[in-house]
Amino acid sequence: MASLKEIRIRIASVESTQKITSAMKMVSASKLRRAQTAILNLRPYSNKLNEILQNLSDSSDSLDAMPLFQKRGEDRIALVVISSNRGLCGGFNSSVSKMVEGMLSNEYAKQVEAGNVQLYCIGKKAAEHLKKVHPVAWENNNLADVAEFDAIAKLAEQLMKDFVAKKIDKVQIVYNRFVNQATQALVVENFLPISELENTKGEGSGVKNDYIFEPSKETILTELVPKILKLQLYKTLLDSIASEHGARMTAMHKATENASEILKDLRLKYNNARQSSITNELIEIVSGAEALNN
Repeated sequence: MASLKEIRIRIASVESTQKITSAMKMVSASKLRRAQTAILNLRPYSNKLNEILQNLSDSSDSLDAMPLFQKRGEDRIALVVISSNRGLCGGFNSSVSKMVEGMLSNEYAKQVEAGNVQLYCIGKKAAEHLKKVHPVAWENNNLADVAEFDAIAKLAEQLMKDFVAKKIDKVQIVYNRFVNQATQALVVENFLPISELENTKGEGSGVKNDYIFEPSKETILTELVPKILKLQLYKTLLDSIASEHGARMTAMHKATENASEILKDLRLKYNNARQSSITNELIEIVSGAEALNN
């Protein structure tokens, strides 16, 4: 059995760790509230834009001629990987890194051998891990903390330019989608080319309105699609930030509970050790007194 001093030191260490995890849980809860408000406020706007785009695309016969809708052979791949700059958030970062590693070794193994896979990393954790297995073409750590629309829009513009110039044939985004405070869903989302448009009308809506477009549908699509793609990439970043704070809050809550369980066991061991020490001292005193009497 450990000595009383060793157990006291261990109890003090666990209590200190518990205070830190409890404080980090409260900080993450505060940040999560702001991040959750941001993503929930953006989703209706994004859904409405997708609905407008759905109406335009359903009534347009020239989508295949538009550059951003053209499907080509998947020879050149770009992966946008979104993680965080800090750890202590469970499997938030490791799940993203493992997913990208699996894609590089299985789905895009031929493209990796040919050197035709580009990684665009937002967040330090995934970038540091993926650099060990594949070079990173672009990296931005500031966006993982502060979601700036102008900065993420520049990345979207660059991806669209490279796709139109046929430097990239396919773009995918790997990130954690925010579901609720305790749940994050790892998602691999297609960004380019635009293949399936999200229909936000619902399955029961079978009525198609006959609109009069001014200017033409093609002109509206040409102007609208880049804006929607920028907003889509911005939305994935907000999703990832909210998911990070939710994952960290959950991880710190579990760590605080585990610390409480460890403290219970340590205090029980401390009391047993203290009782054993007192018993031994009493035995020594009684034995000494009997020896003097004899």
